[in-house]
Amino acid sequence: MLTSPSTLLRIEEAPVLITTLFAYQHLHYGWLLFAILFLTPDLFMLGYLVNVRLGAAIYNLAHILTLPFALLFISYVRHWQLAPAIALIWTAHIVFDRLLGYGLKYPTHFRDTHLQHMPRLNPLLRNKKGSHAGPLF
Repeated sequence: MLTSPSTLLRIEEAPVLITTLFAYQHLHYGWLLFAILFLTPDLFMLGYLVNVRLGAAIYNLAHILTLPFALLFISYVRHWQLAPAIALIWTAHIVFDRLLGYGLKYPTHFRDTHLQHMPRLNPLLRNKKGSHAGPLF
């Protein structure tokens, strides 16, 4: 495990996620807002409809921690009320993605990330007897 950088990077995200969720709760933000906005950064994968290079660039822009951290800092300095909640939700989304192995994208294919290459799922699995188990999703 200590020789697998991708595993270490994924494990490293767990305390960041816990801290983000704790801060969100501590600041008394609403969990309905959290649920509504949690998957919003994934809308940036729509860039893949144009082409892989643009899709990776736009997706990565929404999935680097620099932007939510900057929003959190600016919202603290400017005393904005809603922006810290958005920044914490955004951060939680990013670290949750990375914890699951979904990292920043390379411009080769959506499944090529900085954490791993995610193989294409075979829609039909075979059990030990050779019969089909059915679709995965």
